[in-house]
Amino acid sequence: MSQALDRGRAVVRRPDVPLRSLLPLGLFFLLALVFPFLPLGERAEYLLQIAFFTLVAGVLALSWDILARSGQVSLAHAAFYGLGAYGFALLSKVMPWFLAMPVAALIAGLISLILGAVTMRLSGMYFAIATLAFTEVVRTIIQNLPEATAGGANGLLVPALLGGNARAQYFLAFGILLFTALVSLAIRRSRLHHAFAAIRQGEETARVLGVSVVKYKLLAFFISSFLAALGGVLYAGKTFFINPLETFSLANSIAPLTTSIFGGLYTTLGPILGATVLRVAEEILHAYIKNGYLVVYGLVLMLSILWLPRGLMGLFKRGKHGGDV
Repeated sequence: MSQALDRGRAVVRRPDVPLRSLLPLGLFFLLALVFPFLPLGERAEYLLQIAFFTLVAGVLALSWDILARSGQVSLAHAAFYGLGAYGFALLSKVMPWFLAMPVAALIAGLISLILGAVTMRLSGMYFAIATLAFTEVVRTIIQNLPEATAGGANGLLVPALLGGNARAQYFLAFGILLFTALVSLAIRRSRLHHAFAAIRQGEETARVLGVSVVKYKLLAFFISSFLAALGGVLYAGKTFFINPLETFSLANSIAPLTTSIFGGLYTTLGPILGATVLRVAEEILHAYIKNGYLVVYGLVLMLSILWLPRGLMGLFKRGKHGGDV
């Protein structure tokens, strides 16, 4: 590991991710790109909406996975998702949406550095509980802000992204998921990948190898939170309305975690694939089992995780060079 880190430039140039292993990921994005142009029939608008939220779920799952690669199992994803949503809602009143979007995500990323610094010495369930408490703190603060500013507990109206054009919103979500995937692949091919893996396998060992644990853990937090906040912006701009209870709900922290595990941890394709399969499965179960479909959904998810310890990515043959994309 130390040799790999010392030979940083060589590691970046090395084809750590075999090109042929990128084909499934490329196929996914190709299908997602042409999806709105398919003959979807009378339910085209509904299906496009499902596809939009599937892309958002992919952004959240992959952003959570990037943080998990550094060994930090966070339950604060809802906080950054919500900060992105509320940041966009408030900033879009004073600046164009295309500026409000990255600025809201940047603010969420900077706030994540505070959480990362405070929880630096925690690990395991103590870290998870601390991040969960952080989400509750943020939700309580937002809920108690002046109603004229942030809507209080009643919620806040949000300007529609791209004038409410469903197809344009879909391609915006597509672009952000593609950006998230490129960030993930860039990490995979850089020294960050080795640093994150070293920290995940043991912080003391990583320090002995010369890895700056504090720097890389904070960097993982920032990247993950920035991307999660972009997901929150998409959600807010699509639904036109946000409130603290739903935006900062525990479900928004648990879903990226289970989706990543179901799809395949520490990969780029796995969380995206997990989001797609689970979202489609949920819609099908809801259509055929109106009452109690979530029970069946939960059982299927639980059994899938038990039978596929490496997630859906475990079904793919590992590449010759160990490049699980």
